Amino acid sequence: MPDGKSLLIGANDGTRVSLWVQPLDGPARKLDLGKLSPSSSFWVDVAVGKDSSIAFTATDPRSPAEVFVCHADGTSERQLTNLNAAWKAEVELSGPERFTFNRAGFDIDGWVMKPCRVDPARRSPALLWIHGGPHREFGYYFSLEFQVYAGAGYAVVYTNPRGSQGYGEAFSRAVVGDWGGGDFADIMAGLDEALRRSPFVDADRLGIMGISYGGYMTNWAIAHTNRFKAACAEGSISNIHTQVGTSDIGHVWTVSESGGSPPWEHPAWYVEHSPLTYVTRVETPLLIVHAEQDLRCPIDQAEQMFVALKKLGRDVTFVRFADESHTFSATGTPRHRLERYRLILEWFDTRLTPGR
Repeated sequence: MPDGKSLLIGANDGTRVSLWVQPLDGPARKLDLGKLSPSSSFWVDVAVGKDSSIAFTATDPRSPAEVFVCHADGTSERQLTNLNAAWKAEVELSGPERFTFNRAGFDIDGWVMKPCRVDPARRSPALLWIHGGPHREFGYYFSLEFQVYAGAGYAVVYTNPRGSQGYGEAFSRAVVGDWGGGDFADIMAGLDEALRRSPFVDADRLGIMGISYGGYMTNWAIAHTNRFKAACAEGSISNIHTQVGTSDIGHVWTVSESGGSPPWEHPAWYVEHSPLTYVTRVETPLLIVHAEQDLRCPIDQAEQMFVALKKLGRDVTFVRFADESHTFSATGTPRHRLERYRLILEWFDTRLTPGR
């Protein structure tokens, strides 16, 4: 801050991202923001003026990011931009319904986003969407991804299982050394709770998808249950052992996620927690989407899963995107992002047959 005596910090705060003022010699104080949009999730796109005023972007499930300003103490909050007003007036947007459930001593957040148009005469298919990380998190922010699927006739289910950020270090670290264990059980329990609360969802027409760790969990899920009618794994991991030597963060991140031992010291963990180990169990049709310049989860991860399933005669399709990186679904070229949506919707439409 301009006074040189405090820091302005964006911090995960449950299902939100809040702004905090941290004095150099005292406790942090959360700014009381969000009065203009109670469900807003405040991001770290923040600037501080010479007069200590704060400019920040804020978003909620039905509103892409806009710019807001407030005083240094969080008062006099006001919205500066309304860049998306015309677009929002033209499209139909869905909003999520939050629920909380307890499993194995953890209180876990989940959401269900209804299709934009629910036909009372028939139930809708649903997509279970798993976040990456595993230390990422879902919250009350605008997701074009979810709006696309809701607009196409799907309910979207998503949760913050153990490993997610914003709930304290113990919750976030609970996934370390246990990939495919408690985290998978949390996600499946969240799906069951979402279905219990959502009579408009057809439990016999479920899809599953995710990117990065979400792709890993998609691969893992279809190797451990046949309840999904179709799946899409993007930028995924199938063999954690080879991830260590090929990923740009493999020896740091992958090894720490295993609990601290590299594969040459503890090979059993890497085998036991890799979806590829259980590939013979996979019966769910799988769409594999991967960027050829992905350094985070290199494309050999997709190739290994695809070759195994192809050799086993399973229903699998592999789509490679040239000149794109790990985050291309959000930051790639517009034509590739549109093509990605087309492929995914075509894949699920064919197998889940939503009434469109």
